[in-house]
Amino acid sequence: MKIMWETAVVFCLCSLSLVSSHSRKFTTPNVTRLTDQFTKITIENGFVRRFGAHNIQVNGSLAKLTLDKSSGAGLVSKNKYHYGFFSARLKLPAGFASGVVVAFYLSNAESYPKNHDEIDIELLGRSRRDDWTIQTNVYANGSTRTGREEKFYFWFDPTQAFHDYTLIWNSHHTVFLVDNIPVRQFPNRGAFTSAYPSKPMSLYVTVWDGSEWATKGGKYPVNYKYAPFVASVADVELSGCSVYNGSSIGSGPCTKSGGSISSLDPVDGQDFATLSKNQINAMDWARRKLMFYSYCSDKSRYKVMPAECN
Repeated sequence: MKIMWETAVVFCLCSLSLVSSHSRKFTTPNVTRLTDQFTKITIENGFVRRFGAHNIQVNGSLAKLTLDKSSGAGLVSKNKYHYGFFSARLKLPAGFASGVVVAFYLSNAESYPKNHDEIDIELLGRSRRDDWTIQTNVYANGSTRTGREEKFYFWFDPTQAFHDYTLIWNSHHTVFLVDNIPVRQFPNRGAFTSAYPSKPMSLYVTVWDGSEWATKGGKYPVNYKYAPFVASVADVELSGCSVYNGSSIGSGPCTKSGGSISSLDPVDGQDFATLSKNQINAMDWARRKLMFYSYCSDKSRYKVMPAECN
């Protein structure tokens, strides 16, 4: 991996609980639970049905999204956001789920079809076996020809219980977190800036058929014999700068009326401008132990590497 991250020489304070993935045991790093610091909202307050309405069941703060032969299903936030903290607890479909994609992502493709931005956490059903993987990606200004994917194994079974999936996006950096552990940071500086999402985006939660690309170009498509595939969504947190026609609205963290800014403000707060030493250490753990693909190491795909990889 050639991306230069902010680094620090620190010692790991780790929890004693052991989790298993791919017959290996890991001691997970101890990190601050950022998801405990924001207010959870109901599904109806935060979202509308984007597609597959007949495959969406909502009960308060819980939604179940189903993929079957008729369609997938998707929610989209009522508001657009220019930076913020976005999180949800997800439980993935159990059983054989090759080609199934559960996505938690920010995008403005509907507003900017030719130069859209996107920040993705995509959870991919694996081929031949029941394991799922985590894929992260970033697009800016329609740069879809340059995929900036990084992929990780899970360190737990994502089908057996709810787990936290979080995006932090502000003017300083974009951070991808799973169970509050940062797995990737995309800074807004240097060579990264030209590829940094900068326009207001909506938050989406979807389940859909990714057979054409999620499993080696469609080699292992969704097998609907195992349908329905149900993804559960709960405890959504949307704390960001809501925008309407380019102007901020409401009383969110984007509203500045003078005085000091809270350190917990995910847009401008100091606690969200950089990763802490424990977070840097935890991200290093995830990348060393669990990352199995980075676009910056894919020489067969890119004859000339994206600028930020150098």
